[in-house]
Amino acid sequence: MQRIRCIIQYDGTNYAGYQVQLNGKTVQEKLEKVLTKIHKGRKIKVIASGRTDSGVHAIGQVIHFDTELKLPMENWKRALATMLPADITVTKAEPVSSDFHARYDTTGKEYRYFIWNSKEPNIFKRHYYYHIRKELDVPAMKEACRYIEGEHNFTSFCSPKSDVKGSKVRTIHQASVVQKGEELIFQFKGSGFLYNMVRIIVGTLLEVGHHEREPADIPSILEKENREFAGNTAPPHGLFLWKVDYE
Repeated sequence: MQRIRCIIQYDGTNYAGYQVQLNGKTVQEKLEKVLTKIHKGRKIKVIASGRTDSGVHAIGQVIHFDTELKLPMENWKRALATMLPADITVTKAEPVSSDFHARYDTTGKEYRYFIWNSKEPNIFKRHYYYHIRKELDVPAMKEACRYIEGEHNFTSFCSPKSDVKGSKVRTIHQASVVQKGEELIFQFKGSGFLYNMVRIIVGTLLEVGHHEREPADIPSILEKENREFAGNTAPPHGLFLWKVDYE
């Protein structure tokens, strides 16, 4: 038996999220269906670094699965990329030790969120950028990002639907926003993220950008440890799971 780790990319537009669900097409379902076909009908379970919601995309999602097939490693990448739908692809496949775990061995993740800040929409970016017509105060949002960085209890920035039963303390190593013309790119690197955490942070930062909040409001929101005090949840289609880190 061999354990294989893959880095995958997917366009989440037409999926009900990564994780298998009773109703709705998912990325995991497509992956397991292809692997089952390669294994002549034997069901193969795929483990991912974490789930992404409906409409969320991934550049660097990591998965692993176990197989008894003795295929050259380059054939795994080619076979999976060929058999998967056009909106899912495998960018890397490699053997790993039998004790590697795509979810439990992560040491950190990076997410990016994309905004199209212009009066006019860009139809070619509509599935990947959140379109905001009103001009945003980027320096104010940059200032607010500094309060996000560090170790905090992020309960205020976590969906009440979260199934996390332990601590909601997380460390954010980097929170930033970069402007490139009409594009705004929010970047978050951290030890881990709670359910909807990035989208709630972005929604709150956008309220700062619209002068509905002050950058210095962020610490008090964190201290409240109550979802009601943070901003709206930004829509899913601007969010990308960018990179997953391991030792």
